[in-house]
Amino acid sequence: MKRGWAICRAGHWNPATAVDRVTLDAGDRHRRRIAMTGDNGTDFLLDLDEVVALRDGDGIVLDDGSVVLVAGQAERLLELTAKTPLDFVRLAWHLGNRHTDVQIAGDRLRIRYDHVLEEMAGLLGATVKPIEASFDPEAGAPAHGDDHDHHGHDHEHDHGS
Repeated sequence: MKRGWAICRAGHWNPATAVDRVTLDAGDRHRRRIAMTGDNGTDFLLDLDEVVALRDGDGIVLDDGSVVLVAGQAERLLELTAKTPLDFVRLAWHLGNRHTDVQIAGDRLRIRYDHVLEEMAGLLGATVKPIEASFDPEAGAPAHGDDHDHHGHDHEHDHGS
């Protein structure tokens, strides 16, 4: 079985060169290791060093050098727009306060369909439009203590943790 060992991010490779395509919803695109079969029958093992959020348009590099396109499966979503920038921020805050996965799509927010959130958004003055589309929610913020440079500079001081 072929092995998928690396990811080419959307916009950094030519999808026309893909040998196959895997169509996955947002939940199934958060992976590290799983056996997959492309839409045209390519069997491979996704075998990455760490869990990765695959995005619509990414490519999975196989050990033979070929690439399989990742396609986001259409899901039932709500697309939300606000009248003013302040209303937009307020809407985003309320969604975040509920730990809701959110995709920012230009001046719109997209969330998975939820009748309670649909009603809340309407009460906040948002325009709510049900759609079917690929869902690429924002990645979560890194947790404090992760090995990353979160200040933008090298340092050796104690953070008190």
